[in-house]
Amino acid sequence: MADTSATTMLAFSILKPGDTEGKVTTVPKPVPQDGFALVRVLRAGVCNTDLEILQGYMGFHGVLGHEFVGIVESIGGNGKDVDELKEKWIGKRVCGDINVGCANCEICHETLDDKCCQMSRNHCPNRTVLGILNRNGTMAEYLTLPTKNLHVVPDEISDEEAVFSEPLAAACRIVEQNLVSYDPERPDAVAILGDGKLGLMIAEVLGREYAKHGFTSGKPILFGKHQHKLDLVKQSGVDGRMVSECQDEKAFNGVAAEHAAKYDVVVDATGSPAGLSLAAGLCRPMGTLVLKSTCAHGTQFNAAPFVIDELKVVGSRCGPIDKALGLLAVKDNEASDN
Repeated sequence: MADTSATTMLAFSILKPGDTEGKVTTVPKPVPQDGFALVRVLRAGVCNTDLEILQGYMGFHGVLGHEFVGIVESIGGNGKDVDELKEKWIGKRVCGDINVGCANCEICHETLDDKCCQMSRNHCPNRTVLGILNRNGTMAEYLTLPTKNLHVVPDEISDEEAVFSEPLAAACRIVEQNLVSYDPERPDAVAILGDGKLGLMIAEVLGREYAKHGFTSGKPILFGKHQHKLDLVKQSGVDGRMVSECQDEKAFNGVAAEHAAKYDVVVDATGSPAGLSLAAGLCRPMGTLVLKSTCAHGTQFNAAPFVIDELKVVGSRCGPIDKALGLLAVKDNEASDN
């Protein structure tokens, strides 16, 4: 049990940008601002973005991490409105949206439709981001977030499952962005590159979407390097293939002929700058390339394939955590119906 009267806490911190190791240090325990919650962290996850931050990505220093599940212990501020927030949130097990908007700009106040809400959730120009941009993260005993960022975790979801809500939401973001067409006459052919945690979750989400629309052939293909990882999603409506199958060092673009320019949508979740080149070779002319990778260091970039094939390159970031929690609540014996 954490000491609620303590003014300091343990945290895994990056002392300066590009500190490749970080260290466990004693730091001040955060004090929640008005309308913010103090959350005691139960579990924190490790993301490839965290590993890139250790290499200098975003120039971040402070407490690392943006994936978590925790318990709300207090709410900052006073007054009737805060009393209502306390009654609603204290003691609740939660996860949360990682972007904290300024609450003052035009983007933060635009909520006319779903697109506006997605914009305010992700793209306030003055935002801070848990463990990524000017805000201490989740690898600590406590963190603070606005109560509007919080999502209650259903009782049937364990802590070990709930900590995956943020990356699973990032996978759900591709669906939220309507980047894949499920036209009954001609659904998009989809390839996913990368069998890391995020790639596997994207496979789960897009495979289930494909099955939900009643398609029985032409499943999304997940290309990865590890058969045991590909096997994890073989019941999720995707075909798992070794990435070597779509590579050919002798081809001018490094892509095997049977896979070159064959996919309407290609999702790059490799976490590697080299993944972008392979993704471009897999994507058909005028197709869509979805970028999920964040890398501290780039590589030499050849724009020609993107221009010549008129590829649409779309970034995809944080997604709907409520949708992710809904998926996490689905039990194995219900998966075929979702």
